[in-house]
Amino acid sequence: MSARTGQDLSLTPRWLGIFGWVAFALLVFTQAFGILTSPPDRDMGDLQKIMYAHVPAASVALLAYGVVFLFGVLYLWKRDLRYDLVAASAAQVGAVFTAAGLVTGSIWARPTWNVWWTWDARLTSMAVLFLMYVGYLVLRAFTEDEIRRAKWSAAIACLGFINSFIVYMSVRWWRTIHQMQSTGGTVDSRYGRSLGFNMLAMVLVFAYLIIARYRLARVVRDVEARIEDRALAPQAEKVHV
Repeated sequence: MSARTGQDLSLTPRWLGIFGWVAFALLVFTQAFGILTSPPDRDMGDLQKIMYAHVPAASVALLAYGVVFLFGVLYLWKRDLRYDLVAASAAQVGAVFTAAGLVTGSIWARPTWNVWWTWDARLTSMAVLFLMYVGYLVLRAFTEDEIRRAKWSAAIACLGFINSFIVYMSVRWWRTIHQMQSTGGTVDSRYGRSLGFNMLAMVLVFAYLIIARYRLARVVRDVEARIEDRALAPQAEKVHV
């Protein structure tokens, strides 16, 4: 229970635990469903099935930065630190999904392009996005004043959002060896169905992780506030005397 808000801030309330188990179980099921039921691709064979992890992870990485940007702007507008904590939670989770997208993409690129990495526009802009996430988190780690930290973090979120748009449009703006975004009309239904299920499962996992990380951040902030209040209490009593 938060002393300042009166809200229950236990780390794993029952509903959140159930939601987490369901989200992760669904992700395991959809991954297995995609791998076991979709036929090998004509050109890439079974290597194609890595897209069930790569595409959702990369998509969620962009979604996460959208959340960081949205709640950063909300903080600048409302000056409510809860929005800043949501943005920070999304950045932490988004960094993980961005790294997963880069790693799975490299695993796919090695047998397909014969290189682990190439300075393709899509890959380079995605790497920049990961660095933006890291820079955002490093800034927060080394800025003690929470108001200044929130303002600076929101500024970085705005800059990073521009790059996330570049990531999405890079395959349209430049000549790139990375394929363009697929749509329902360009993907065989045998693959599109599994890809859609995995996308849904990955978004649910993303939502669970953000909620869990936000609640943890609220608990940490509440504990720090209590410690600060206890440290200031003796001084207040001396002044009163």
